[in-house]
Amino acid sequence: MRRNLIICALAVGLCAPAPATAGTLFVIDGRGWGHGVGMSQYGARGYAAAGWRYPRILAHYYRGTELRLLPGRKVRVLLFEGRASVLVGSSKPFRIVDARGKKRAFKPGTRRFTATRRKGLRFPLNVEAGASPLRLEGSAYRGALRLHRVGGRLTVVNQLPLDRYLRGVVPWEMPYYWHPEALKAQSVVARSYALATLKPNTLFDLYADTRSQVYGGIAAEKVSTNRAIAATAGRVLLWHGRVATTFYHSTSGGRTAPIDQVWPKAPPVPYLVSVPDPHDRISKHHRWGPLVLRPEEVARRFRTPGVRDLIVERTTSGRAAVVDVKAREGVRKILAQDFRRELGLRSTWFTVRVLNLDPPLRRALADRTMKLNGFVRGLRRVRLEQQVNGGAWTVVTRVRTRPDGRFTVPVKPRRTTSYRLATRDVAGATITVSPR
Repeated sequence: MRRNLIICALAVGLCAPAPATAGTLFVIDGRGWGHGVGMSQYGARGYAAAGWRYPRILAHYYRGTELRLLPGRKVRVLLFEGRASVLVGSSKPFRIVDARGKKRAFKPGTRRFTATRRKGLRFPLNVEAGASPLRLEGSAYRGALRLHRVGGRLTVVNQLPLDRYLRGVVPWEMPYYWHPEALKAQSVVARSYALATLKPNTLFDLYADTRSQVYGGIAAEKVSTNRAIAATAGRVLLWHGRVATTFYHSTSGGRTAPIDQVWPKAPPVPYLVSVPDPHDRISKHHRWGPLVLRPEEVARRFRTPGVRDLIVERTTSGRAAVVDVKAREGVRKILAQDFRRELGLRSTWFTVRVLNLDPPLRRALADRTMKLNGFVRGLRRVRLEQQVNGGAWTVVTRVRTRPDGRFTVPVKPRRTTSYRLATRDVAGATITVSPR
């Protein structure tokens, strides 16, 4: 996200000092996209292009795990819940089997199933395909559909073999045209993650969205990913004999993160540690920003009036752990994940930089030198610019900061003049001086 934002703080005649935050602008930029735990998908793509095969890629991201073959099994994927009715059909004959084993055949076509009790049938109902896949609300799925009646509404679950499920997952989690070895790595990771997160004592094992993995049924399938799944059939990553929970994400920003530093309530996991990820730089999300915010916007977003500064506390992996919001009434600590979510940031590997130009504390006199003071943190090549009577912005001087980030610049306004701090990417708040 790249946009320039000019914040105007007009001090007409400068009869009274402006608020302390009048000339402040927060500039946020960062690295990576996603939580940063486990395999970076762009990193895997880069390693594959560099000649690594998928077992080596997996061993790099999940240290100490073993690649092993497990027998196939079925999984249950939640497709719909809370529906009054659903449309189910097939281009070939299909049938339903109720909870007592009673069967009913249907001719090709579409049938509407409702949550009301069907005469002679008892929920849950298994809808089984014949020679052609079933369609649910127009979308085709492999395997069977199980209709549960919950609270007077329908919950629909897709039951199918694990690797058939993966056919609808892998191309929606990683672009199908990527390197075959990257697709194979994604297939093993998706298979392992599914098995490690099953919910055996509930109506379903997996969600069809980002709460588990994005699943699109037959519409998602591609030849390249089907081949990758077949080439790795049954292969998973194990840690001490158990299937590893193989978290993955889009872009690490150059280094992955240990799980306990991303989710503070999660215990350390030996195979989910921080590892270098140099090939991740091929991602357009390797670096992102800047996003610019006024203190007033931060105050509104986080319901903290009088915001004066944002200080980032970091983990040893470089990502933000906590953001200290310094405000009029004290300091409020916000978890980096919550800060990211509220502002829509791509990751928690971010930096908050500051441009601050203080309003003058006294009146300006025509043709007399006055001093402008301010503060800069984390930004280079900052310049002070001026605009006279609404004309073009011109550079006054490069800003040279003291070790504490503060600076002082002498100016001599001859007429109404606006001043601002600027970098190559952003322009800060405007202070307008009207000499007597």
